[in-house]
Amino acid sequence: MTFLIVCGGTAGHINPGLCIAEELKSRLPDSKILFIGADRDMEKRLIPAAGFDLINLKMSGIKRGIKPSDIIHNIKTIKNVLKAKSTVKKILKSTKPNVVIGTGGYVCYPVLKAAAKAKIPTLIHESNAAPGMTVKLLSGIVDKVMITYPGYEKYYKRPERLVLTGCPLRKEFFDFSETISNTDSSDKPLIVSFWGSLGSEIMNKNMAQFIKRNLEEKSFFHIHAAGNSLDILTKSLASLDITETQAPYADIRKYIDNMPLIMKSADLVLCRAGAITLAELITLGKPCILIPSPYVPDNVQTINAGQLEKAGAARMITEDKCSGELLYDEALKLINNKTALSSMSEASLKMSAKNATSDIVDLILEAGSKKQ
Repeated sequence: MTFLIVCGGTAGHINPGLCIAEELKSRLPDSKILFIGADRDMEKRLIPAAGFDLINLKMSGIKRGIKPSDIIHNIKTIKNVLKAKSTVKKILKSTKPNVVIGTGGYVCYPVLKAAAKAKIPTLIHESNAAPGMTVKLLSGIVDKVMITYPGYEKYYKRPERLVLTGCPLRKEFFDFSETISNTDSSDKPLIVSFWGSLGSEIMNKNMAQFIKRNLEEKSFFHIHAAGNSLDILTKSLASLDITETQAPYADIRKYIDNMPLIMKSADLVLCRAGAITLAELITLGKPCILIPSPYVPDNVQTINAGQLEKAGAARMITEDKCSGELLYDEALKLINNKTALSSMSEASLKMSAKNATSDIVDLILEAGSKKQ
C-alpha cells in the first residue's frame, strides 16, 4: 500500500505525521510512505532525518488583517494554492496512494481536496481542541476527521464524520522506566519550564525574576529551556545582578533535547498550551501551570488550556496577568501541596489516549482496504 502524509510549518503538525508513518511502517514494512510539506525548514529537517521521502509545495497561510502587507501576502497565498493544484494532480497520478492523511498546516488543503475529488480515501487529524481554518474547510470534504478533544463538534461542517482518537505521540513518552535522579540528598522536587523552541521574550523576562527567587530560596530544582530567547533571559538576569546561575536550582538551557526523559522526571511543568505538549503532559500525568500564547490564531492555546483546567489537570494564567513573582508563588504553592499534585495527575491521566496512534492507523488501514 502507498500512503501520502501531508503536514507542514510546525513540529506540532509534523510530529503526529511521523508517529503515524512509523506505526504504518511497523505494521506494513513493504508499504510506501511519502510526505508532502510546505517547504519550511522544520519539515525539511525532521522528515528526512526520520527516514521518509519528502516533496515540498510552496505554501503560505491567510492573514486576517487589512493592511496592504496582509493583502499582498494573501494574494501570494492564492497564487501558491492555484499553482499547487496542478502539482498535486501530478503527485497523485504518479504515486497512486491508497490513502491521503493530513496532520495540519495550510498545505493540507490543496492536497486533501484534490485527493477527495479523485475519490482517494482522505483523513485529517486535529491536535487542538478547536479546529484551525484548514481543518474547518476540509471537514466537509474528507472522509474522516480525527479529533483530540470532545466538545467542539459544532465547529465542523460534518460532525458525523468525527472520530475521537486523541493525539499520536512519540513512543518515548510511553516508556516510564527511566527518569533523571535528583543529585541533592534533600530530594527536592523538580520544576521544568519552557516556552517553545522559539522562546518567548515576555515569558523569559518573567523567568529572570522566577529564577532569582529560587536561587535565593532554593525551594526546588529547576530546569528551564529559553529557546531562541536565551540572550534575552541572560540580559534580564544580569539586570538583576545575576551573572552566574547554580544548577540544579537554575539549570538553564537553550533547548531540552531529551524532553521525554526530563518531562517524566518533573514534579511540575510550566509551559505554553500547544496541542502536542498538552498531549505529552496528560499521557505522563504531569501537573502543570499553563500560560497560553496569545499570539496564535483563534486563541487556540487558551482553548486547549481550558480543557485541562476544566478537568482539574492544570492551572492557567494568562500572559497579561503573569509575572515572575506570581508564577513563582503559584508554583511554590503547588509544589508544596502533594494532595493537589496527586489530584491533578489523576485528572490528567483520565484525559490521556494512550492508543491514539494505533487507533488512527486502524482507521487509515480500514479506509485503504475499501479502495482496493
